[in-house]
Amino acid sequence: MKLNEGFLDSMKEAFERFRNSDSSGAVEVVKRAMRGATHATHASDASDAFVKAPPQPAPASAPDAEDRGHFSKRRFTGAAGQRDYKLYVPAGYRDEPLPLIVMLHGCTQNADDFAAGTQMNALADAHDCIVVYPVQPQSANPSKCWNWFKSSDQQRDCGEPSIIAGITREVMASHRVDPKRVYVAGLSAGGAMAAIMAQRYPDLYAAAGVHSGLPVGAAHDLPSALAAMRGGQGNAANQRAGGEAQCSLIVFHGDADATVNYANARKLVDDFTASGSDREMHDGISGARKYTVQRLKSANGKIAELWTIHGAPHAWSGGSTRGTYTDPAGPDASAEMLRFFLAHPRS
Repeated sequence: MKLNEGFLDSMKEAFERFRNSDSSGAVEVVKRAMRGATHATHASDASDAFVKAPPQPAPASAPDAEDRGHFSKRRFTGAAGQRDYKLYVPAGYRDEPLPLIVMLHGCTQNADDFAAGTQMNALADAHDCIVVYPVQPQSANPSKCWNWFKSSDQQRDCGEPSIIAGITREVMASHRVDPKRVYVAGLSAGGAMAAIMAQRYPDLYAAAGVHSGLPVGAAHDLPSALAAMRGGQGNAANQRAGGEAQCSLIVFHGDADATVNYANARKLVDDFTASGSDREMHDGISGARKYTVQRLKSANGKIAELWTIHGAPHAWSGGSTRGTYTDPAGPDASAEMLRFFLAHPRS
């Protein structure tokens, strides 16, 4: 049996304990599971916020368009620690400054997996963008999750945000990057961290993409993380401490997500919804999934798009089965994020 199958069972037990007001018991279950002391059972939807995705078809051997550029491994060292990262430079890279997209993977994923699933490198070739994939090691989190739920990793110039910002700046220094067109996106735990980066570094990132993630301040420890994932209110004071929207934002979330409740998508655009201006709804069908797009404008002029993918699970919409956590049946989140990013440079 694979680790993710037993882990889902442990998550269900943790949720049940938390629902019964046994917070300490829930935390112990999670800690035990993260140490690998789990029992195996069949799972149809694994918890990406802490565990691995269900098995998917093996990667295809045929080369994709993304192979035309250069994909290299590098390492960043800063005051808060070291992280490896993969850097994709498109085949068309010359001397003209290009947009930069920072992609933050979900739990148990790595740069290669996330690149294969999102197909962002192929899009980078088509639109002349540089893409960087910071890698969260198991030494920082047993399931290789970005620690979005820790207060120490939610602040500017501290912990993991300082490392991700450092990687971003290092790429900007080593390559010709347009500083007005630097963006950050992520899935699940990576999506939650992308929201943090956008909120804490509006001078660095022009816009953010959050797929199946959570809002800034939704949690401050494991019990509050479990509550937030289930759609609970979490720490309202913490969430409001995030302040008004600092960057334009595009959000994707399946309304059948059993891992990170869809309510979190709504909370991500609270600051935009509150203004009551420029609401626009659009329904469509892409592949086998119906979807609704809501376009919003905040009081301070930032733009948001909320993509609700009807019937979709906890997975990257429109992604390739070459990577984990993908839902090929949905609209292409990567293409839509890139379209949104390029339309919203930092002023």
